[in-house]
Amino acid sequence: PQTSKNQFSKISGPHKPYRDDSEQYSLKKIDTKVWDASKPGRLWNGPGTYEIPVELYAENRKRLIEQIHAKDPGKPVILLQGGDEIPFYDTDITYSVFRQESNFLWTFGVTEPGCFGAIDIATKKTFLFVPRFPTSYLIWRGPLPSLEDISRKYQIPNVHHKDNIASILRNLNPSVLLTLKGVNSDSNLLSREAHFEGIDKFRVNNTVLYNEIANLRVYKTDFELDVMRYVSDISSEAHRKVMRFAKPGKTEYQCEAEFLHYCYATGGCRHTSYTCICASGANGAILHYGHAAAPNNKMIEPGDLCLFDMGANYFGYCADITCTFPANGKFSPSQKLIYEAVLLTNTTVFKSLKPGVSWLEMHTLAHRVLLGELKKGGLLKGDVEAMVAAGLGGVFQPHGLGHLLGLDVHDVGGFIGAKRSDLKGAAMLRTTRELKERMVITVEPGCYFIDVLLDEALESAALSRFLVADVIKRFRGFGGVRIEDNVLITKNGAVSLTKVPRSVKEVEDWIAGKDSKTYH
Repeated sequence: PQTSKNQFSKISGPHKPYRDDSEQYSLKKIDTKVWDASKPGRLWNGPGTYEIPVELYAENRKRLIEQIHAKDPGKPVILLQGGDEIPFYDTDITYSVFRQESNFLWTFGVTEPGCFGAIDIATKKTFLFVPRFPTSYLIWRGPLPSLEDISRKYQIPNVHHKDNIASILRNLNPSVLLTLKGVNSDSNLLSREAHFEGIDKFRVNNTVLYNEIANLRVYKTDFELDVMRYVSDISSEAHRKVMRFAKPGKTEYQCEAEFLHYCYATGGCRHTSYTCICASGANGAILHYGHAAAPNNKMIEPGDLCLFDMGANYFGYCADITCTFPANGKFSPSQKLIYEAVLLTNTTVFKSLKPGVSWLEMHTLAHRVLLGELKKGGLLKGDVEAMVAAGLGGVFQPHGLGHLLGLDVHDVGGFIGAKRSDLKGAAMLRTTRELKERMVITVEPGCYFIDVLLDEALESAALSRFLVADVIKRFRGFGGVRIEDNVLITKNGAVSLTKVPRSVKEVEDWIAGKDSKTYH
C-alpha cells in the first residue's frame, strides 16, 4: 500500500508484562475496589490482561479517511452497522457470547451490539449511534451506561442514540453515504450492509468501502501487532500446558477444556478464534475435526499422535496455532519420520519469507520439500518436480499453506489484486498475494493419510506411479501432522509470534518436564 511513516503509530513505552510462565494459573485475586472494567480509553479484561488503547481504532480511522479522501475529496460519509445479538432459533436465548462484526470493530473498537458508526471524511469527525434501552432493562442488565459514559470509554465525542441517526446524518449533508457491501473470499458470504429507516433519502454507494477496509486490514499497525503478540503468547502458553496435560486416558474434550480455561482464566480471552480441533489418532486426518458431528469426544489411546489446532481471541484479534505431539511423550519411528518431514517444510518456508515473495511460490515450495522428504522415507518414488507438477502434494496436504490472520482467523483481503490459482494442488489457497511488510500470515504445512484421497491417487495413472503402495498401506489410520505458526512479515524477513517447542527433542523434553528453555 501507499503508506508513510506517520500512518503507523509507535506505542509510547512498553506495555505491562503479561505474566511469568508458571505451571499454575497466575491470575491474581482481583481487588474490586481498584479494578474498573470500564477504564476510559482502554479495552481490557482486568489485571494481568493486556490493555488495548482506543488509539488503535483512531489510527485505523485515520488510515481509512486518508484512503477515501484520496479517491473522493468531496463530502462522503462512511456508515457502518455493527453486529446484533442473534436469538437461538425461536427462543429468548442468544447464541453464545456476542462478538462484534469485524469491520465495525476494526473501525470503532466498540464491543456492544446494535450500534452504528459514521465518519465524516471532510471534517474527520467520528459519530457513534447506540441503542436507546427502556427503563425496564435496569432490572435485568443493571445500570445502563449514559451517552457520556460511552463517549468516555471509546474516546469518541459524538455519541447519539441510533433513533436519531437520520437527523444527525442530514445535518452532515453528505454528498454520498459509503456503505459496506462485499463478498468474503473465504466464506463466499455477503457482508451486511448498513440500513436504517430513512436511508433511502440519501445517495448511497456500496461498491467502494469493502475492498478499501479489507486491504487496510491486511497491514497491521503497531497497536494491532501488540495485541496479536499478546493473544499469540496466551495461546502458546495454553498449548504448552495442554501438551503436558494430554495423555492416554484423557479425552480430547478435556484437553480442549484445559486450553479454554487457561486462555480465559489467565489471559482474559473469553472467545476462541474458531472451534478447537483436538484430534487424536486417526482423527488427525480430519482437517476440521471438532465440528458438531465430531465434537472432540474420543478417548486418547496409547500410541496416538495428538494434533491440536487451537487459538485464543482477545477483543477480536486471533491466534491460530497447531501443535502435533505424541500422547505417550515419545515419537515412534513412523511418527518421527512424518513429523520431521512437516517440520522441515515449515522451517524451509519460514526462512524464505520476506517482502516481495509470492505466497503461491511458498505453497509450491512446501509441496516440494514435503514430497522430497516422503520420498526419502520410502513412501514415494520418482522425480519430485514431476510429483509437484502432477499435483501429488494435494493428496498429502489438501489445504493451503496458510492464510492471512487478524480480526478474522481467515482474514479478509486474500485476493485483492490477486486471483485464485489454477495450478494442481493449489486450489485451496486462501491467498495468492505477494507478501508485504506488516502482513500476519499462518505457516501451516501438514501431512495427512486420508483414505479417500489415497484411494483416488492409487487409481490415478498420473499419481499412482509415484506411490509405494505397500508402504502407504502401513500409514492407513495414522492420522496426520500439522505444524502451524503465526508469522509477521517484517522489512527484512519474518518473525514467528508462536512460542512452543517444535523439534522432536524439544517436544519430548517439554512433555517430560525436562525442558528448561524459556518460550518468551
